[in-house]
Amino acid sequence: MVKEKKSATEAGIQTDFIEVFGAREHNLKNIDIKIPKNKLVVFTGVSGSGKSSLAFDTIYNEGQRRYMESFSAYARQFMGDMERPDVDKITGLSPVISIEQKTTNKNPRSTVGTITEIYDFLRLLYARVGEAYSYITGKKMVKFSEEEIVTNIFSKFENKKISLLAPLVRGRKGHYRELFEDIRKKGYLKVRIDGEVKDLVAKMQVDRYKIHDIEVVVDRLAVTDDMKVRISQSVQKALQIGKDLMFVAPLPPEGGEKQVPEKRKGPQNPAEPNTPPLEGQGEAVYSKQLMCEETGISYEEPSPNAFSFNSPYGACPTCKGLGNVFTISMESVLPDKKLSIKAGGIAPLGEEREAYMYKNVEAIAKNYKISLDKPINTLSATALNILLYGNPDGTGENDTDDFDLNEPGFVAESSNTSHLGAGGETGYSNNSPLGEGGFEGIIPMLKRWFTGSGTTEAMRDWVEKFMELKPCATCNGSRLKKESLWFKVDDKNIAELSLLNLDKLAIWFEGVEKRLNAKQNTIAKDVLKEIRERLQFLLDVGLTYLTLNRSSKSLSGGESQRIRLATQIGSQLQGITYILDEPSIGLHQRDNQRLIGALQNLRNIGNSILVVEHDKDIMLAADYLVDIGPKAGKHGGEIVAMGTPQQVLDSRSETALYLSGEKSIEVPKERRKGNGGFLELKGAKGNNLKNLGVKFPLGKLILVTGVSGSGKSTLINETLYPLLSKHCYDSKMSPLEYKSIRGLEHIDKVIEIDQSPIGRTPRSNPATYCGFFTDIRTLFAAVPEAKIRGYNAGRFSFNVKSGRCNVCEGGGMRVIEMNFLPDVYVHCEKCNGKRYNRETLEIRYKGKSISDVLDMTVDEAVGFFQAVPFIYRKIKVLKEVGLGYITLGQSAVTLSGGEAQRVKLSTELGKKDTGKTFYILDEPTTGLHFQDIQHLLEVLTKLVDRGNTVLVIEHNMDVIKVADHIIDIGPEGGDGGGLVLFEGVPEELVKVKESFTGQYLCAELK
Repeated sequence: MVKEKKSATEAGIQTDFIEVFGAREHNLKNIDIKIPKNKLVVFTGVSGSGKSSLAFDTIYNEGQRRYMESFSAYARQFMGDMERPDVDKITGLSPVISIEQKTTNKNPRSTVGTITEIYDFLRLLYARVGEAYSYITGKKMVKFSEEEIVTNIFSKFENKKISLLAPLVRGRKGHYRELFEDIRKKGYLKVRIDGEVKDLVAKMQVDRYKIHDIEVVVDRLAVTDDMKVRISQSVQKALQIGKDLMFVAPLPPEGGEKQVPEKRKGPQNPAEPNTPPLEGQGEAVYSKQLMCEETGISYEEPSPNAFSFNSPYGACPTCKGLGNVFTISMESVLPDKKLSIKAGGIAPLGEEREAYMYKNVEAIAKNYKISLDKPINTLSATALNILLYGNPDGTGENDTDDFDLNEPGFVAESSNTSHLGAGGETGYSNNSPLGEGGFEGIIPMLKRWFTGSGTTEAMRDWVEKFMELKPCATCNGSRLKKESLWFKVDDKNIAELSLLNLDKLAIWFEGVEKRLNAKQNTIAKDVLKEIRERLQFLLDVGLTYLTLNRSSKSLSGGESQRIRLATQIGSQLQGITYILDEPSIGLHQRDNQRLIGALQNLRNIGNSILVVEHDKDIMLAADYLVDIGPKAGKHGGEIVAMGTPQQVLDSRSETALYLSGEKSIEVPKERRKGNGGFLELKGAKGNNLKNLGVKFPLGKLILVTGVSGSGKSTLINETLYPLLSKHCYDSKMSPLEYKSIRGLEHIDKVIEIDQSPIGRTPRSNPATYCGFFTDIRTLFAAVPEAKIRGYNAGRFSFNVKSGRCNVCEGGGMRVIEMNFLPDVYVHCEKCNGKRYNRETLEIRYKGKSISDVLDMTVDEAVGFFQAVPFIYRKIKVLKEVGLGYITLGQSAVTLSGGEAQRVKLSTELGKKDTGKTFYILDEPTTGLHFQDIQHLLEVLTKLVDRGNTVLVIEHNMDVIKVADHIIDIGPEGGDGGGLVLFEGVPEELVKVKESFTGQYLCAELK
């Protein structure tokens, strides 16, 4: 009888370990492991060895499953069953929190400030201690209590006769018969209409088509000491009727009834009911709300929502809080002014054709004698304005620059907005080219189609080709309405603080108490403490260069992961098991110690930290190191070595050899000379770039380096790549601001290979992405048995009804929606994950069904398809980039960022290059072991040797040291970066003292 292994926990002993018995998830080979608790534990090993399978798919999934089992049966019925990981037993497991790379929120409304909650505390700070200023005069606003109003009346009007008036109507049309009747029934005798006091009489009304200001006369009295109680009561009543606003007007000495203000200062905007008529003959305005004494504009009492761009109370009304608006791009509408209209000079019209819009333009052109055969640049401005705007003077042209077509479901002007017709009349019919009022104009028509409620998605996408996203002109990209921007703390509004780099923001908060008054300090004490703590956590993980208004869409996987790490440090939870996936991604060596310090801090307060990592510094700083391998895929899944970093070094595993320096990536004996060609970019000013000029030598391996946030991605991904893409493919991508670029004639193809997933569902896999699955299906359709049955290639697609399993519909998995947890995928119970029905699986090629082929690793498939050259060539490239361990049908959602990038790289390698191709890779070493980096460099070397140019944005010193040419940007991140520190070979970079990259590279080259 075999005795079952008993853990320390079951024996009644308090364990200091997480014990895993019999882990078999994915490629794990029935492993047992004891992981010390409350330590920093790093899992390493070659890519695909099983690190994530152990850390995430086994330990984290089991922890999450147990958490869900703690719910009531009622709650669990809505979530379905969560599949148990393939493991015998896990003991000593505390609650688990996973901090992965794939958690970036792509919502355009999400920013660094909102996801860290710092912005929420800032909103609270401004709502409670912010001081309001007038957006017209810039002067500080005031508000009065009832007692202060009475005191002020006595100081201004003592011994004078006054009227106390309460506003009822501000700048609105109407006859107001019912309003006058209602006031009269309440006992009031007089009203002031447009500055003239009149007696209230029965059936009184005013001109309904004129704009009116109406106030009720609450009281008329002399300001003397014996009237103090009556004045106080009347003020109270006037504020009640006027909704916290009232006027005090002195009565003329002769006791006349007419009170017409001499001048009404400030705006009288019907949309702002709190805009009163202003001090005429000594008239005073009082409000319990915030008010400008000079102009009388008033703000509502601020609440935290008033500073939120995700709330209608605070969002800019033009861009709805997004900071950007869609505007018509005249470059897209008139791409080539040398062309005539018939030849397609006005892009939305296209070339001459039988289309309603084109016929409209033809009729208008005939009516106004505009030639459709002449080049556009020879037409008069009047003629162009008639065609583009529907009128000779181009009215609306300026509006086009900022009309509010913001995403994703903006509210723009109504589609039937009147435009000036060609004859100068307003309003016209769109049903006829020359209807009653004239022609609508191409640009108003595009705008109407983009905003119209009946517009189809396809039409909207088509119109979007002629538009570009620009910062909102109303709020200048700050996302907030103007009133919110005029609340200040220490002379700065909330948007200005959001634009500061986090390190500068922390400095601003350092002595803020000295700049606030005693009352403000009392209110702000706790809020300031929370903000400072959260800021410090972000600085501790090396995110000094970010700003609070930075969109979360623009964050890299490593940045978003470090933000979540900072949030967890801030939560100060204890007894938790944190599992992190390569938190060092995108982090320069200089900032590694900060990250290590943050992880150790989280450990020191009483948590277990499990990190999947390849970074040398983090491995050596670990309390416990677990090396999984020895190879990838089916050749991995075993514990090669574990213990302290020193114990692992003594084991002489593959990882240990690289850590000790016995094995290393060699520095090339000589650098490539290139082909002599250059791309030269001048005047790059996007984001934090400071008017950069930089040369990219062609035919070389170029490395762009610099500390995190220095401007590398801005220069390459947001400026250079859109430029090259526009040149090679006529792409609509807009580069960030630059002055000029030379040398484009040397490039005929540009390929960007990033780490975005190759697919977001289990249906997507390497075989479908790389395109050879079509060839495999064609091969299966050519099998004699398939021909007899009449099966074509479509029968072998898991996306076609005829051949796929009808339960999971070819997915192989069923999705269980988890409501408030991520969806869970479980194997289909009918086909057991094979995706196909029984009849399709009966067709075999060399003894393998189509499902068996999808389950093959790339290494197996290379041998299996060796006799089929057109399939073999494509699969072999996957093996060459180090992905021999993944299966052809492996779900895209299980691939890491680095694996997805290498699948893309292999797809491009499988294509024929021209020798003039420009490859751009963003941190391709993500998720790669030292040995895999060696493979990657061999692939990149092949590309460069064939005459192509490969540009890599990278922090990894092993890649940097083999570069032919380095462009180092810095010296710091954020505002402290954006300068080119160095251009040239690595040996020269180490001499540049300002370069942090050079300092770390020096040790590598030695």
